[in-house]
Amino acid sequence: MSSYSSSSTEQNGQLGKATSDIRTDNEKLVVRQKINNNSNSNYSSSSAGAVGAAVHQRETALKGRCDSVGSVFTEDCNEMNINGGRADEGVVESPVLGGSQTSLSEERLRRKLQFFFMNPIEKWQAKRRFPYKFVVQVIKIVLVTLQLCLFAHSRYMHVNYTWDNTITFSHMFLRGWDITMEVSTYPPETGPLSVYAIDEFFQTIDYAIDGYANLSEAIGPYSYPNEDNTMPPMQFCLYRYKDGTIFGFNESYVFNPEIDTLCLDLDSNVTAIGSRKYLHQKDIHINFSALVKAELKFAIKTVNFKAAGPITAPDCYQFDILIFFNNQDHDGQMTLKLEAEPMRLICHGDVEFIKNSQIDDALRSALNILVIVICVVSFALCARAIYRAQLLRIITADFFQQVYGKDLTLEGKMEFVNMWYIMIVCNDVLLIIGSALKEQIEQKHFIADDWNLCSLLLGIGNLLVWFGVLRYLGFFKTYNVVILTLKKAAPKILRFLLCALLIYAGFTFCGWLVLGPYHIKFRSLSTTSECLFSLINGDDMFATFTIMSEKSVMLWWFCRIYLYSFTSLYIYVVLSLFISVIMDAYDTIKKYYKDGFPQSDLRLFVGPYHPNDFSTGVFRDDDFDCDQRIGFLESLKRIFCFWRSNRDRGPTGYTSLIPKASSSSSAEGYVS
Repeated sequence: MSSYSSSSTEQNGQLGKATSDIRTDNEKLVVRQKINNNSNSNYSSSSAGAVGAAVHQRETALKGRCDSVGSVFTEDCNEMNINGGRADEGVVESPVLGGSQTSLSEERLRRKLQFFFMNPIEKWQAKRRFPYKFVVQVIKIVLVTLQLCLFAHSRYMHVNYTWDNTITFSHMFLRGWDITMEVSTYPPETGPLSVYAIDEFFQTIDYAIDGYANLSEAIGPYSYPNEDNTMPPMQFCLYRYKDGTIFGFNESYVFNPEIDTLCLDLDSNVTAIGSRKYLHQKDIHINFSALVKAELKFAIKTVNFKAAGPITAPDCYQFDILIFFNNQDHDGQMTLKLEAEPMRLICHGDVEFIKNSQIDDALRSALNILVIVICVVSFALCARAIYRAQLLRIITADFFQQVYGKDLTLEGKMEFVNMWYIMIVCNDVLLIIGSALKEQIEQKHFIADDWNLCSLLLGIGNLLVWFGVLRYLGFFKTYNVVILTLKKAAPKILRFLLCALLIYAGFTFCGWLVLGPYHIKFRSLSTTSECLFSLINGDDMFATFTIMSEKSVMLWWFCRIYLYSFTSLYIYVVLSLFISVIMDAYDTIKKYYKDGFPQSDLRLFVGPYHPNDFSTGVFRDDDFDCDQRIGFLESLKRIFCFWRSNRDRGPTGYTSLIPKASSSSSAEGYVS
């Protein structure tokens, strides 16, 4: 019984191999015809007759093989007769490659290309190759998302804590600060905090000095930066023109635009005598017509208990506070602004609590290191896949040049450029740098500015990771429609947007110039562009019309015509055309799914593969893995040196369909 089973299995394997060979030989005849039909061939009648006779002889051999297999594969033989039986009609199908070695090399290359274009599931079925890249991407998306969630929570706590302290410092050190200024509204309910008189300027400085001297009365746990908690002197800096004297009564002035800087420390006795008298004692007299700006600097230390938890230790900060007096416009209004820059310090707190908090630090560090490791593995796998794809492109291009006498088209060459892998390589680089920076931040080596850079790297990297999931969804027809529609519509969208942006730029510059002095939404180029983009989406239209000042009747009417023209053009015309471009691409993709996608010369050469081929083991043969050894430096030269002349790669202008004798040696192998 067992011998019968083994013999039956062997017979089935031979039959499967035979039908695969028959189907492959039949397909090669048709594919060669389609490829060579794209070339400009000049044949004599004698050459055509010789080729036709060779094709007829090969078909006779194929029919004999069909008859030897039996009636089980009648359908495949019938298909061969239909596709390959045109030689009797006097039609030249394609040249027969010279020698069995060339035919074997062609078959190996075709199988290699078929395997290259398979998805991970088909590769597993064909060769039992484990989908390493797919598994790595799944693990990476889980780890990176977990890392981002933890970092986003810490980032929010840090920024929120910094903003709350900035509001507190504004109430403590800025004279005239009001609670209505805490929340930014649009349009703003109040103007900027400013001083308009000389006395107000010195009173503002005295108010900040008094608040700093009475720091112990604040609700917050604030301390002075000195080790003994004594008040250090505040630093006061003046930025003045070297000479700036105005004689308004006779329209004259004396002016030297070079800026001179003067900084001095305000001692503790300033609180007793006042800043104005203190500066007079130092023989410093402020000429406000020459004053460009003034800065008052000091520092405060504090400890943050808010982020503390069961294993999370408190954070220690030093806030470098800057009160900025801006008089650059010299318009009689000196605006005030307070900035607090946090810097994390190493805490020296409860020793037992610090030991417990080391668990949290170890877990976060382990996650960062794990993300870096998985991203390095992903980078290596995808970079290797990109490199091998280019080696396969080189071998395929050489084969087409030496066998078919034609270059591989640009569309065929782009088949070897996997943009998904390139995107994955880019996000791996971003995630590796961001994770390393995150580890340094959590080890308290960096200050606040690096939080922004780290969040930018991790955010973009995570965005590209989630985009990469679309590659695997694209293996399913239902989801692939979206991706193919975007790919098909992308060139038309770019051309359409170029024209639309030119019109948009004209409206933007015109609105900024004409309406800027009279409309709050057109004060700058950026706000003008933001206002127009909001109008395209139907946002805040009525307010945009009504805010326009009525100081100039001519510009008031111009504003109406301008806004009506822009909204009508972009909402009713541009957006409608934009949607129609996408819908046209969608209809084209649906038609392709119904009637078939257009095939490049490379796809015609590769041809379809059948699920039955997976069980025959043709993709797992040893011959299938044979390599054509190309040196690393030579491969890089072939990949990147696009300036290389065509004669270095093979003959050019070769139009004959008869293969050259050297084709057997050139197509000996291919890259695994």
